[in-house]
Amino acid sequence: MADMEELTTPVRQHHRFNVDRLKKYLSAKSYVSNNDTLSVRQYSAGQSNPTFLIQTHSTSYVLRKKPPGALLPGAHKVDREYCVQKALYSAGFPVPKPLIHCTEVNVIGTEFYLMEHVEGRVFRDLRLPGVSPAERAALYVTAVEVLAKMHSLDLAALKLDSYGKGAHYSRRQVSTWTKQYTASAHRDIQPMNELSNWLMNNFPANEEEVTLVHGDFRVDNLIFHPTEARVLAVLDWELSTTGQPLADLAYFLIPHYWPSGLTILSTMGSLKGIQGIPTVDDLICVYKRCRGITSALPQLKFYLALSFFKMAGIAQGVYARHLLGNASAANAAEFGHCVEPLAVSALQLIQSRPLKAPQEARLFLQTPNGQAVLQQVKDFMRQFVLPAQKEVSDYYVKHAQSPLRWNTPQIIEDLKVKAREAGLWNLFLPAASKLTQLDYAFIAEETGRCLFAPEVFNCQAPDTGNMEVLRMFGTEEQKKKWLEPLLRGEMRSCFCMTEPDVASSDATNMECSLYQEEDNFVINGKKWWSSGAGNPQCKVAIVMCTSTTTSTTIRHGRHSMVLVPLDAAGVKLVRPLTVFGQDGEGRGFEIAQARLGAGRLHHCMRAVGLAELALELLCQRAASRRTFGKKLYQHEVVAHWIAECRLMIEQSRLLTLCAAHTLDTLGGRAARKQIAMVKVAAARMACKVLDCAIQVHGGAGVSEDFPLAHMYAYARTLRIADGPDEVHLSTIAGLELKDQMTKAKL
Repeated sequence: MADMEELTTPVRQHHRFNVDRLKKYLSAKSYVSNNDTLSVRQYSAGQSNPTFLIQTHSTSYVLRKKPPGALLPGAHKVDREYCVQKALYSAGFPVPKPLIHCTEVNVIGTEFYLMEHVEGRVFRDLRLPGVSPAERAALYVTAVEVLAKMHSLDLAALKLDSYGKGAHYSRRQVSTWTKQYTASAHRDIQPMNELSNWLMNNFPANEEEVTLVHGDFRVDNLIFHPTEARVLAVLDWELSTTGQPLADLAYFLIPHYWPSGLTILSTMGSLKGIQGIPTVDDLICVYKRCRGITSALPQLKFYLALSFFKMAGIAQGVYARHLLGNASAANAAEFGHCVEPLAVSALQLIQSRPLKAPQEARLFLQTPNGQAVLQQVKDFMRQFVLPAQKEVSDYYVKHAQSPLRWNTPQIIEDLKVKAREAGLWNLFLPAASKLTQLDYAFIAEETGRCLFAPEVFNCQAPDTGNMEVLRMFGTEEQKKKWLEPLLRGEMRSCFCMTEPDVASSDATNMECSLYQEEDNFVINGKKWWSSGAGNPQCKVAIVMCTSTTTSTTIRHGRHSMVLVPLDAAGVKLVRPLTVFGQDGEGRGFEIAQARLGAGRLHHCMRAVGLAELALELLCQRAASRRTFGKKLYQHEVVAHWIAECRLMIEQSRLLTLCAAHTLDTLGGRAARKQIAMVKVAAARMACKVLDCAIQVHGGAGVSEDFPLAHMYAYARTLRIADGPDEVHLSTIAGLELKDQMTKAKL
């Protein structure tokens, strides 16, 4: 890790500018005062556009400018850097805050822009010396996660859809770097000619995907948190454009294929044999998981070759600037010796056997439609839902002692409008979304990472189960009156089954009675845990009753479901109940029966998403806190907790996907045992993972400063909701015995 003295040098002779004029300009823009003393140092990195640290006694800025002298056509567009950073910063993506773009050449001699200085760790050596193998792995993983996050950004929402030319990215890149190399070449290098020709004749067949592309995404272009494995800022956007995201991933992976003995910047060498550095396969898996990609990446070899070609072209350009006398790097003369070895390495890579790709899991794949919708949901969550969490939380804190706590915050209502406009609405319902249960299982996991997210997509309990009941069993009149408004999100509903005076895990105990009186039905009884009843938009309840007029003696044939308008005579809301002292943020407690197998699966997959978030928080805490002289994750017991949590999450996910697949292919009856199993396993798993996360957080884990206590209340409640574990265990045992008996007869 480099400190500030190592990162900067006195301003080099040919990059000096008039500091007084800069101070006057910044003072007029209110970034410094007339009384400030301005100090300027030049960053030793920044091979293309010279970069400077501007400091006063109280403030630090970073200035990035065009180099002086004759420049290659199309290069050094600092205005584009400023534009893209401004858009990304406004979207919450980790970049330094851009402050001002100056086109007045008379200020310092060239166009420049100013941004905030970000304090953190910068690793100039990609081997990350000085950190433990575990932290080295975590830093590389978080870098890939940020890359995947960048590639998942919505260009239209950022107003960057016209930032680059988009499609046919590879053709433009090969053409651009061939021209750049040719314009700066100091001699004819045959391997570069061969590599250019190969690239021109081997373009990937399908390049329809277009995302924001960084163009120079490396570990040394990232600023990490001082103590955590977290990226605070992505730097150097000079080569950014729109195009094929695999080009960025391949460029990031290049050090794994680096020729031994070759160095650039005296720090960038081969990563082979460095303990803790994740393998290529591991990093690809992380990237694919973050982006929801389930297919192989057969075109990666082309992009690796393109990356080598681009790096060779960059090296040639740096050397050319050295010959012209305006290079930013002090060791620019060394770059001329790197061009040919890089081209040779690419040619060897092309001629070798196909790159080993991580083995693809062929079980439980989503349909193409499911994959597309999942990616849309991930994008929507990242851009709109997750950033709204603080405002939602603040609302409920503010109105904790007010009836307004049962209202839906306006920001959630606004998000619902956005989601519906985006077509992300009623995703739980196959008839509306055209998704399979397996498709939706992955989506439910994603929404499980935020407690109010299901409501944003009109996929919240208990309304989902109620809508399923109405769709399957309601009359046309009932559907028109209740189902259609629920599907439009114009009202809410509740479900009334559990009773305070009997053990409701055995529904035959139910005392709420129903009898007919002329043209009316009369219901007498008390219900509690009536999910959704507190919401002012709740207009109807589905009430489970015992018919007193039926003549059947069959215990399970005496129950009826009745639609009860909440404004009907005799309906009385007595009091709200709390779960572990919490109201549940006005959404009801989602602890009533889901009624249908699919509904139970939705709860289970949301529990998996909740557990994934808990494990993330656990790992972040374990990497940032020290006890008894070492990081928490370095204590064996905490390391084992992390491992056990991962095992349990993966097991629960596979059980849930298996149940969803069985429900899709064989129907609810055949999936009954799998659904019962995952109902027990997922809730237990979520509780255990959250318990470990709370333990690692210590006292903070049970405070309101972290979401873990609220998450635990939800997870622990699931072990009672949809029937307690013990009921499902009895069901599993009965079905297992039946299956074994059938096998014995065969």
